[in-house]
Amino acid sequence: MKNLTFLLALLVCAYTAFADQVTMKNGDRVTGDVVSKDGENLIIKSTHFGTVTLPWAQIDSIRTDTPVTVATSDGKTVKANIETQGGQIQVTTSQGAPAQRVAPADVVAIRNDAEQRSYERLLNPGILDLWTITGSIGIAGAKGNAETSTFTTPFNFARVSSTSRTTAYFNSIRSSATIGGVNARTARAVRGGWAYSRNLGAKIFANGFNDYEYDEFQSLDLRVVAGGGAGYHLWKGETSRLDVLAGLAWNRESFSPANAAGFTRNSVEAYWGDDFGYKLGSRTSLVQSFRMFNNLSNTGNYRMNFDVGATTQITRWLNWTVSLSDRYLSNPVPGRKNNDLLYTTSLGFQWAR
Repeated sequence: MKNLTFLLALLVCAYTAFADQVTMKNGDRVTGDVVSKDGENLIIKSTHFGTVTLPWAQIDSIRTDTPVTVATSDGKTVKANIETQGGQIQVTTSQGAPAQRVAPADVVAIRNDAEQRSYERLLNPGILDLWTITGSIGIAGAKGNAETSTFTTPFNFARVSSTSRTTAYFNSIRSSATIGGVNARTARAVRGGWAYSRNLGAKIFANGFNDYEYDEFQSLDLRVVAGGGAGYHLWKGETSRLDVLAGLAWNRESFSPANAAGFTRNSVEAYWGDDFGYKLGSRTSLVQSFRMFNNLSNTGNYRMNFDVGATTQITRWLNWTVSLSDRYLSNPVPGRKNNDLLYTTSLGFQWAR
């Protein structure tokens, strides 16, 4: 029994000796595998407590037994073991080069092999890399005293790298009802578009977009909007982000009223709005977008776009999607309402590369 206890103790000591260790200023010690340090926190996958996030400023010492990638404030990057000595972090490479010492405040990032590969992929992605696609096809109907059918197709595309963000969307609804042998369309609308933004600095980015819209019951044959401007990252964290943006746009919209001649309106617009994203948990994420378009060619008129959607992952590829898309027009065709709202919910898919 004593031999077994001694052997177990020896195994524990051996495991600890070959694990990364972090000691906090209050004396707490965490043993495991260092994952990354970006910003003000260090992430370590601990032996007993899972993944732990530690404030970098409260760390007294750190030691890694496997090489990690270290980036310093002078722009240098090296793969090495690190160990705190005399209040400095000693960086020791495996090539036999002399050890270097840097102040903890000068360590910009630390990444293990997996995190470094992800970081490099974000820096130089291929054209088909980093895409996430979510979408669904919804069908509903009734047959009996009334015959109804509804067909919806919400799709969203996103490609996010360390320097740019590309998004695209498509949302449509087609619905009809037959009552007493009389068939009538109850809804028919299509909305789609794309947007691209590129960072100009840590907080500022440039953006451009292109939107298309058709709405039979607003007598809208086609609206084409193209614009661009600049934005500001108000905040960006692990679970949320908020961007504000503004710029100029050109709007061309064609209408075919039921009791009047068709016409086309062209206008220059000033727009402003926000993009918000929030991860509600490990499986559910929320995205929201708002745009106000003030007409500069015919002042006093305006449009508003509001889109929000939530996706809950059920399996690796199956999800439940809820989306809402609202469009408000201050000067619709006579006899039509100002507001049109599309909302859908359905099971769908998610694909990421």
